[in-house]
Amino acid sequence: MASSSPSVLVTRRLPSSVLGILRNACEVDVNGSTDELTPEALCERLPGKQGLLCMFNDPIDAGTLAVGDALKVISTVAVGYDNIDVVAATERGIVVTNTPNILTGATAELTWALILAVTRRVGEGDRIIRRDNWHGWTFDFLLGGELRGKQLGVVGAGRIGQAVAAVAPAFGMEAVFANRSGTAAKGQRVLSLDELLRTSDVVSLHVPLTDDTRYLIGRRTLPRMKRSAILINTSRGGVVDDEALAWALEERLIAGAGLDVYEGEPRVHPGFLDRENVCLTPHLGSATRETRTAMAELAARNVVEVLAGRPPLTPVT
Repeated sequence: MASSSPSVLVTRRLPSSVLGILRNACEVDVNGSTDELTPEALCERLPGKQGLLCMFNDPIDAGTLAVGDALKVISTVAVGYDNIDVVAATERGIVVTNTPNILTGATAELTWALILAVTRRVGEGDRIIRRDNWHGWTFDFLLGGELRGKQLGVVGAGRIGQAVAAVAPAFGMEAVFANRSGTAAKGQRVLSLDELLRTSDVVSLHVPLTDDTRYLIGRRTLPRMKRSAILINTSRGGVVDDEALAWALEERLIAGAGLDVYEGEPRVHPGFLDRENVCLTPHLGSATRETRTAMAELAARNVVEVLAGRPPLTPVT
């Protein structure tokens, strides 16, 4: 006898506690590998599934949705959902959900880790020691810069941007915002993007990837930054034009960069790889055990709610 439970495809291996939430209400088909499903494999396993629990780098376009003829809900384990054709999903009556609010603290922490790593040349020092190239303390060896008295320019005044800015006073920095909505909390300074780039010592990006933000930082905007400034990106690859950033670093238009996200991940622009003034991390913004588990649990609950005929907890549409 065929099961009457709805069927759900999960595109990555997840903690057993998360899968348990789904298995209590659904038939679950899990990609047990840590590797992503190819588009072809995704389309092979999607027909007949009422639910899809996916990751931010699973492309769910109109063609994929056409194969998912029974889909009722797509739940992404991410805040951003630029990988999903939300318009096409909505036209098919498919609910799309995400996992906001959970990864704010973890991503803000990594942002500050990158700021400190670049300004104090932490990665460079680590590599020198590992290569056995340190020959003892000298007065002017590997001098970095201090944050006290400097300006932190936060591009995007959402939850993560606000959390990053909240830490700035602890380092003696003033935080200012380039908020595209033109609003900020009481007492916060809001500048135009141009003025923020011209006056900030650290520029940190916290915007979603949309048509408006793609290449927000590129050949036009990078030369407006201080030559002593550093750029931090923990938002999305594509908000920064990586080719333009490699050029700006080569021409010494800015002093350095800390990057957690890249265009065409997992490929990283070769112009970053040999630069000592660039700190690179492999998309670790939400990568804590606590945060990733909580994100996956929320995504699973969204699937269960929709398939039970109830409103999702965190809908995109």
